[in-house]
Amino acid sequence: MLELMPNLPDRVLGVVASGEVSARDYETVLVPAVEAAIAKFGGVRVVYQIGPAFTGYSIGAAWDDMKLGISNLRAWERVAVVTDVEWVATALRLFSFAVPCPVRQFPNAELAQAVQWAAEA
Repeated sequence: MLELMPNLPDRVLGVVASGEVSARDYETVLVPAVEAAIAKFGGVRVVYQIGPAFTGYSIGAAWDDMKLGISNLRAWERVAVVTDVEWVATALRLFSFAVPCPVRQFPNAELAQAVQWAAEA
């Protein structure tokens, strides 16, 4: 499941992943929020928190994630991934070179610092 984080600074879109994230979560929560941020600000800064209740992504969600990233390639300004899930942190280190914006991983205990980093100009 994906849920939007409330009360974040302007230009920062926050998302919390828990349980299994499905394609429907992307289509009904994340894609509309990203598109709205791009329409309003011309770009998007994301804080993506993967909490302890996270169990994984469906194949459809993984596909939608790739499509979302590619279709808005130049709109991504910063991405903070907040997680204690080791395989996610490892994958981020391995593939962050392919993302055309700064990407940084934070542990869940540093969510506030991740939000602050994402909001920086």
